[in-house]
Amino acid sequence: MVKTMIRELETVERALTTATPDEAAALRARRDALLESLSRLTPEQKVLMARYPGRPKIEAYIDALCSDFFVQRGDRQAREDPSILGGIALFHGRPVTVIGHRKGSNLEENMACNFGMPGREAYRKALRLMKQAEKFHRPVITFIDTPGAYPGLEAEERGQGEAIARNLAEMSRLHVPVIAIVTGEGSSGGALALGLADRIMMLENAYYAVVSPEGCASILWKDPKKRAEACAALRLTAQDLLACGVIDGIIPEPVGGVQRDAAAVFAAIDRALCEALRALAPMDDRARLAARYAKYRKIGLA
Repeated sequence: MVKTMIRELETVERALTTATPDEAAALRARRDALLESLSRLTPEQKVLMARYPGRPKIEAYIDALCSDFFVQRGDRQAREDPSILGGIALFHGRPVTVIGHRKGSNLEENMACNFGMPGREAYRKALRLMKQAEKFHRPVITFIDTPGAYPGLEAEERGQGEAIARNLAEMSRLHVPVIAIVTGEGSSGGALALGLADRIMMLENAYYAVVSPEGCASILWKDPKKRAEACAALRLTAQDLLACGVIDGIIPEPVGGVQRDAAAVFAAIDRALCEALRALAPMDDRARLAARYAKYRKIGLA
Protein backbone atom coordinates (compact mmCIF):
# COMPACT_ATOMS: atom_id res chain seq x y z
CA MET A 1 0.00 0.00 0.00
CA VAL A 2 2.77 2.45 0.90
CA LYS A 3 4.68 1.60 -2.26
CA THR A 4 1.52 2.18 -4.29
CA MET A 5 0.93 5.58 -2.67
CA ILE A 6 4.53 6.69 -3.22
CA ARG A 7 4.46 5.64 -6.87
CA GLU A 8 1.12 7.36 -7.40
CA LEU A 9 2.51 10.49 -5.77
CA GLU A 10 5.50 10.42 -8.12
CA THR A 11 3.17 9.96 -11.09
CA VAL A 12 0.95 12.85 -9.99
CA GLU A 13 3.90 15.18 -9.50
CA ARG A 14 5.26 14.33 -12.95
CA ALA A 15 1.83 14.96 -14.45
CA LEU A 16 1.66 18.36 -12.74
CA THR A 17 4.63 19.59 -14.73
CA THR A 18 2.66 19.37 -18.00
CA ALA A 19 -0.93 19.70 -16.77
CA THR A 20 -3.39 22.31 -17.98
CA PRO A 21 -4.87 24.67 -15.33
CA ASP A 22 -8.05 22.58 -15.13
CA GLU A 23 -6.09 19.33 -14.73
CA ALA A 24 -3.69 20.88 -12.24
CA ALA A 25 -6.38 21.58 -9.66
CA ALA A 26 -7.46 17.94 -9.53
CA LEU A 27 -3.85 16.73 -9.50
CA ARG A 28 -2.92 19.07 -6.65
CA ALA A 29 -5.89 17.85 -4.64
CA ARG A 30 -4.82 14.24 -5.18
CA ARG A 31 -1.21 15.08 -4.32
CA ASP A 32 -2.29 16.77 -1.07
CA ALA A 33 -4.44 13.76 -0.14
CA LEU A 34 -1.53 11.39 -0.73
CA LEU A 35 0.85 13.57 1.28
CA GLU A 36 -1.66 13.68 4.12
CA SER A 37 -1.89 9.88 4.15
CA LEU A 38 1.89 9.49 3.99
CA SER A 39 2.35 11.88 6.92
CA ARG A 40 0.40 9.55 9.26
CA LEU A 41 2.14 6.20 8.90
CA THR A 42 1.60 3.25 11.21
CA PRO A 43 4.65 1.25 12.39
CA GLU A 44 3.94 -1.35 9.72
CA GLN A 45 3.76 1.33 7.03
CA LYS A 46 7.07 2.77 8.22
CA VAL A 47 8.64 -0.65 7.76
CA LEU A 48 7.30 -0.72 4.21
CA MET A 49 8.62 2.81 3.68
CA ALA A 50 12.07 1.72 4.89
CA ARG A 51 11.98 -1.08 2.31
CA TYR A 52 10.93 1.13 -0.59
CA PRO A 53 13.36 0.32 -3.42
CA GLY A 54 13.66 3.97 -4.49
CA ARG A 55 15.40 5.03 -1.28
CA PRO A 56 19.06 6.04 -1.71
CA LYS A 57 21.62 3.29 -1.34
CA ILE A 58 24.92 3.48 0.51
CA GLU A 59 26.82 4.65 -2.58
CA ALA A 60 24.61 7.75 -2.74
CA TYR A 61 25.28 8.60 0.91
CA ILE A 62 29.03 8.21 0.48
CA ASP A 63 29.08 10.30 -2.70
CA ALA A 64 27.07 13.07 -1.03
CA LEU A 65 28.92 13.15 2.29
CA CYS A 66 32.49 12.16 1.53
CA SER A 67 35.26 12.66 -0.99
CA ASP A 68 38.17 10.52 -2.18
CA PHE A 69 36.47 7.27 -1.23
CA PHE A 70 38.88 4.36 -1.60
CA VAL A 71 37.14 0.98 -1.59
CA GLN A 72 38.76 -1.88 0.32
CA ARG A 73 37.77 -5.44 -0.45
CA GLY A 74 38.10 -8.89 1.02
CA ASP A 75 38.34 -10.36 4.50
CA ARG A 76 41.95 -11.55 3.99
CA GLN A 77 40.86 -15.10 4.75
CA ALA A 78 38.37 -16.36 2.19
CA ARG A 79 36.72 -14.01 -0.28
CA GLU A 80 35.14 -10.65 -1.06
CA ASP A 81 31.49 -10.34 -0.04
CA PRO A 82 30.03 -7.24 -1.75
CA SER A 83 26.99 -7.08 0.56
CA ILE A 84 29.07 -4.81 2.79
CA LEU A 85 30.85 -1.86 1.23
CA GLY A 86 33.78 -0.34 3.08
CA GLY A 87 36.77 1.87 2.64
CA ILE A 88 38.59 5.08 3.54
CA ALA A 89 37.27 8.53 2.70
CA LEU A 90 37.55 12.17 3.64
CA PHE A 91 34.70 13.78 5.57
CA HIS A 92 35.21 17.56 5.61
CA GLY A 93 38.91 16.87 5.11
CA ARG A 94 39.11 14.39 8.00
CA PRO A 95 40.09 10.78 7.16
CA VAL A 96 37.33 8.38 8.18
CA THR A 97 36.51 4.73 7.64
CA VAL A 98 33.08 4.20 6.09
CA ILE A 99 31.31 0.83 6.22
CA GLY A 100 27.75 -0.09 5.32
CA HIS A 101 25.31 -2.60 3.93
CA ARG A 102 24.92 -2.67 0.16
CA LYS A 103 21.77 -3.94 -1.53
CA GLY A 104 22.27 -2.90 -5.15
CA SER A 105 20.05 -0.83 -7.42
CA ASN A 106 18.86 -3.43 -9.91
CA LEU A 107 18.24 -7.16 -10.00
CA GLU A 108 21.77 -8.03 -11.11
CA GLU A 109 23.30 -5.93 -8.32
CA ASN A 110 20.72 -7.22 -5.81
CA MET A 111 21.78 -10.78 -6.53
CA ALA A 112 25.48 -9.95 -6.43
CA CYS A 113 24.99 -8.29 -3.03
CA ASN A 114 22.67 -11.04 -1.80
CA PHE A 115 19.94 -8.41 -1.37
CA GLY A 116 21.91 -6.75 1.41
CA MET A 117 22.21 -9.90 3.54
CA PRO A 118 25.89 -10.29 4.47
CA GLY A 119 27.68 -13.53 5.14
CA ARG A 120 30.54 -14.20 7.54
CA GLU A 121 33.16 -12.90 5.11
CA ALA A 122 31.41 -9.53 4.90
CA TYR A 123 31.45 -9.12 8.67
CA ARG A 124 35.09 -10.15 8.83
CA LYS A 125 35.84 -7.51 6.21
CA ALA A 126 33.96 -4.90 8.24
CA LEU A 127 35.91 -5.85 11.36
CA ARG A 128 39.20 -5.72 9.47
CA LEU A 129 38.41 -2.17 8.39
CA MET A 130 37.40 -1.15 11.90
CA LYS A 131 40.65 -2.44 13.37
CA GLN A 132 42.57 -0.68 10.62
CA ALA A 133 40.70 2.53 11.49
CA GLU A 134 41.72 2.10 15.11
CA LYS A 135 45.35 1.60 14.15
CA PHE A 136 45.41 4.84 12.16
CA HIS A 137 43.09 6.82 14.48
CA ARG A 138 40.25 7.25 12.00
CA PRO A 139 36.63 7.63 13.18
CA VAL A 140 34.28 4.92 11.91
CA ILE A 141 30.96 5.79 10.24
CA THR A 142 28.54 2.97 9.47
CA PHE A 143 25.38 2.95 7.36
CA ILE A 144 22.85 0.27 8.29
CA ASP A 145 20.29 -1.03 5.78
CA THR A 146 19.76 -4.78 5.85
CA PRO A 147 16.90 -7.26 6.23
CA GLY A 148 19.35 -9.32 8.32
CA ALA A 149 22.43 -11.46 7.96
CA TYR A 150 22.28 -14.21 5.36
CA PRO A 151 20.48 -17.16 7.02
CA GLY A 152 21.64 -19.92 4.66
CA LEU A 153 23.14 -23.21 5.77
CA GLU A 154 26.56 -22.41 4.30
CA ALA A 155 26.74 -19.16 6.28
CA GLU A 156 26.07 -21.01 9.52
CA GLU A 157 28.59 -23.68 8.57
CA ARG A 158 31.23 -20.97 8.19
CA GLY A 159 30.40 -19.37 11.54
CA GLN A 160 27.95 -16.57 10.83
CA GLY A 161 26.93 -16.18 14.46
CA GLU A 162 30.53 -16.12 15.67
CA ALA A 163 31.44 -13.42 13.14
CA ILE A 164 28.59 -11.17 14.30
CA ALA A 165 29.44 -11.78 17.94
CA ARG A 166 33.09 -10.94 17.32
CA ASN A 167 32.11 -7.69 15.63
CA LEU A 168 30.03 -6.72 18.66
CA ALA A 169 32.83 -7.56 21.07
CA GLU A 170 35.44 -5.65 19.09
CA MET A 171 33.22 -2.64 18.37
CA SER A 172 32.48 -2.30 22.08
CA ARG A 173 36.14 -1.53 22.74
CA LEU A 174 37.31 0.34 19.64
CA HIS A 175 39.46 3.29 20.67
CA VAL A 176 38.05 5.59 17.99
CA PRO A 177 34.68 7.34 17.64
CA VAL A 178 32.01 5.13 16.08
CA ILE A 179 28.84 6.65 14.59
CA ALA A 180 26.04 4.55 13.09
CA ILE A 181 23.18 5.73 10.89
CA VAL A 182 20.19 3.49 10.14
CA THR A 183 19.03 4.58 6.70
CA GLY A 184 16.42 1.91 5.93
CA GLU A 185 16.02 -1.59 7.32
CA GLY A 186 17.79 -2.55 10.51
CA SER A 187 16.95 -6.15 11.27
CA SER A 188 18.49 -8.55 13.72
CA GLY A 189 22.16 -9.22 14.36
CA GLY A 190 22.91 -8.48 10.73
CA ALA A 191 22.26 -4.82 11.52
CA LEU A 192 23.62 -4.81 15.05
CA ALA A 193 27.01 -6.06 13.82
CA LEU A 194 27.57 -2.54 12.44
CA GLY A 195 25.55 -0.74 15.08
CA LEU A 196 27.40 -0.87 18.38
CA ALA A 197 28.38 2.78 18.25
CA ASP A 198 28.93 5.84 20.41
CA ARG A 199 26.12 7.58 18.56
CA ILE A 200 23.25 5.88 16.74
CA MET A 201 20.99 7.96 14.50
CA MET A 202 18.07 6.91 12.35
CA LEU A 203 16.26 8.37 9.40
CA GLU A 204 12.70 9.20 10.32
CA ASN A 205 11.15 6.32 8.38
CA ALA A 206 13.81 3.70 9.07
CA TYR A 207 13.34 0.85 11.53
CA TYR A 208 15.69 -1.01 13.87
CA ALA A 209 14.73 -4.24 15.62
CA VAL A 210 16.02 -7.46 17.10
CA VAL A 211 14.18 -9.45 14.43
CA SER A 212 12.24 -8.71 11.26
CA PRO A 213 8.50 -8.14 11.81
CA GLU A 214 7.71 -11.26 9.78
CA GLY A 215 10.17 -13.29 11.85
CA CYS A 216 8.67 -11.98 15.07
CA ALA A 217 5.14 -12.82 13.89
CA SER A 218 6.25 -16.32 12.92
CA ILE A 219 7.75 -16.90 16.36
CA LEU A 220 5.04 -15.34 18.52
CA TRP A 221 1.88 -16.06 16.55
CA LYS A 222 3.06 -18.79 14.16
CA ASP A 223 1.78 -16.56 11.36
CA PRO A 224 4.06 -14.23 9.37
CA LYS A 225 0.97 -12.38 8.12
CA LYS A 226 0.57 -10.83 11.58
CA ARG A 227 3.24 -8.32 10.61
CA ALA A 228 1.24 -5.30 11.78
CA GLU A 229 0.92 -6.68 15.32
CA ALA A 230 4.62 -7.51 15.36
CA CYS A 231 5.60 -4.01 14.21
CA ALA A 232 3.61 -2.49 17.07
CA ALA A 233 4.97 -4.93 19.66
CA LEU A 234 8.62 -4.52 18.63
CA ARG A 235 8.61 -0.72 19.05
CA LEU A 236 10.93 -0.53 16.07
CA THR A 237 10.30 2.99 14.78
CA ALA A 238 12.80 5.80 15.23
CA GLN A 239 10.38 7.62 17.51
CA ASP A 240 9.94 4.58 19.78
CA LEU A 241 13.65 3.90 19.93
CA LEU A 242 14.55 7.50 20.76
CA ALA A 243 12.01 7.49 23.58
CA CYS A 244 13.53 4.38 25.17
CA GLY A 245 17.14 5.47 24.68
CA VAL A 246 18.27 2.97 22.06
CA ILE A 247 19.16 5.70 19.56
CA ASP A 248 20.49 9.22 20.00
CA GLY A 249 18.76 11.18 17.27
CA ILE A 250 16.28 11.19 14.40
CA ILE A 251 17.13 12.67 11.01
CA PRO A 252 13.94 14.03 9.40
CA GLU A 253 12.72 12.91 6.00
CA PRO A 254 10.34 14.63 3.58
CA VAL A 255 6.77 13.34 3.64
CA GLY A 256 6.80 10.39 1.28
CA GLY A 257 10.39 9.37 1.98
CA VAL A 258 14.00 10.43 1.69
CA GLN A 259 14.02 9.94 -2.08
CA ARG A 260 11.69 12.96 -2.50
CA ASP A 261 14.45 15.36 -1.39
CA ALA A 262 17.61 13.36 -0.90
CA ALA A 263 19.83 16.46 -0.93
CA ALA A 264 18.08 17.89 2.15
CA VAL A 265 18.45 14.58 4.00
CA PHE A 266 22.12 14.32 3.05
CA ALA A 267 22.65 17.82 4.43
CA ALA A 268 20.90 16.88 7.68
CA ILE A 269 23.08 13.77 8.01
CA ASP A 270 26.16 15.88 7.35
CA ARG A 271 25.22 18.23 10.20
CA ALA A 272 24.50 15.32 12.54
CA LEU A 273 27.84 13.67 11.77
CA CYS A 274 29.73 16.94 12.29
CA GLU A 275 28.02 17.47 15.64
CA ALA A 276 28.75 13.91 16.76
CA LEU A 277 32.40 14.11 15.76
CA ARG A 278 32.83 17.45 17.51
CA ALA A 279 31.59 15.84 20.71
CA LEU A 280 33.40 12.50 20.41
CA ALA A 281 36.76 13.21 18.78
CA PRO A 282 38.29 15.39 21.56
CA MET A 283 37.42 12.87 24.28
CA ASP A 284 40.10 10.80 25.91
CA ASP A 285 39.91 7.18 24.71
CA ARG A 286 39.16 5.89 28.20
CA ALA A 287 36.41 8.45 28.69
CA ARG A 288 34.86 7.58 25.33
CA LEU A 289 34.93 3.86 26.11
CA ALA A 290 33.41 4.48 29.53
CA ALA A 291 30.64 6.57 27.98
CA ARG A 292 29.98 3.88 25.37
CA TYR A 293 29.75 1.23 28.09
CA ALA A 294 27.39 3.37 30.16
CA LYS A 295 25.22 4.05 27.12
CA TYR A 296 24.49 0.38 26.56
CA ARG A 297 24.18 -0.51 30.23
CA LYS A 298 21.31 1.95 30.71
CA ILE A 299 19.23 0.88 27.67
CA GLY A 300 15.94 -0.57 28.83
CA LEU A 301 16.12 0.80 32.36
CA ALA A 302 13.69 3.66 31.75
